[in-house]
Amino acid sequence: MSKDEKKVVIAGHICLDITPVFSSDKVIKLEEVLVPGKLVFMKGVDVHTGGAVANTGLGMKILGVDVKLMGKIGKDSFGQLILNILEKYDASEGMIISETSSTSYSIVLAPPGVDRVFLHNPGANDTFTFEDLNLEIIKKACLFHFGYPPLMKKIYDDEGKELVKIFRRVKELGVATSLDMAAVDASSEAGKAPWETILKNVLPFVDFFMPSIEEIGYMIDRPRYEEWIKCAKGQDITSVISIEKDVKPLADKLITLGAKVVIIKCGSAGMYYKVSDEIAMDQIVGNLGLKLKGWAEAEGFEESYEPSKVLSATGAGDTSIAAFLTATLQGYTLEECLQLSTATGASCVTTYDALSGLVPFDKLLEKIHKGWKKQHLGIR
Repeated sequence: MSKDEKKVVIAGHICLDITPVFSSDKVIKLEEVLVPGKLVFMKGVDVHTGGAVANTGLGMKILGVDVKLMGKIGKDSFGQLILNILEKYDASEGMIISETSSTSYSIVLAPPGVDRVFLHNPGANDTFTFEDLNLEIIKKACLFHFGYPPLMKKIYDDEGKELVKIFRRVKELGVATSLDMAAVDASSEAGKAPWETILKNVLPFVDFFMPSIEEIGYMIDRPRYEEWIKCAKGQDITSVISIEKDVKPLADKLITLGAKVVIIKCGSAGMYYKVSDEIAMDQIVGNLGLKLKGWAEAEGFEESYEPSKVLSATGAGDTSIAAFLTATLQGYTLEECLQLSTATGASCVTTYDALSGLVPFDKLLEKIHKGWKKQHLGIR
């Protein structure tokens, strides 16, 4: 199977992201913005699709992959806006339209110099189940990616029964699998779900697992995660964690639980990677029709590149995943896949949305080979 014949299905969470644009690039304290009765002047608004289906799916499509999207929206104005956007990329076919659920949306507050705050309505995502998938399309794909289970109620309910059903069935079709997570609000229903049990159940059916350090710390080592939060004192936790003492043990545990390739996103610092043994890699190779030479038992930390500017981190993790999976399918080396992934993340943050900052791989590699500076941030 040539790279041009490879088909990918991206399923899971999709929403409409509405991002008010602040009138100044000057760093603003969030408590100076969210003041009752205060009028804050903006200079515009950015409206675009969000969630793993749109960000990772359209990201891979822009990068040259034959992608089908399977997200669930409502039959309402926001749903029509999403379809209009997807149609621009010839990617609306396969979307699931619910007659009874509303379309999910997020209000994204991203003041300069402050991490994003999301006001989120899960909408139709909360009703997504295995039955919404089109297996006839999926069985023709070489890779199936699912994103954001913590934002999809029926997916994480009952110890992740629907999530496990999805991944088990997809693996039975002989398709390689990939899973991404989302931040968990401790006070929400998702925050009370037994995430370690859910991961024990689903990871044996997952080839590529790509959570963030915050997400996976919360899910499988809560005491460690809470210590990070305490030590960080409101700052980015990558400034207080250690690769060897904090990140590596989590990656080791995920491999033990069954994941074949683990990528732990560590924000602007970079990403930690760990790969299972040759036997596990042979299974992925068979499903993808690829030669992943030199991948088995590789591990390390790939630092991020220095962005030209930072406007918003919206979608940076999703598009870095899109780049990694695309580079893998296109036969790049593991080192190149990691470089292209972190370089794409650094490009993404230069725009307000997830897709406008995407750069073709040849141009990214050219910039890397010319000595694109690494960030060398925080994480030890």
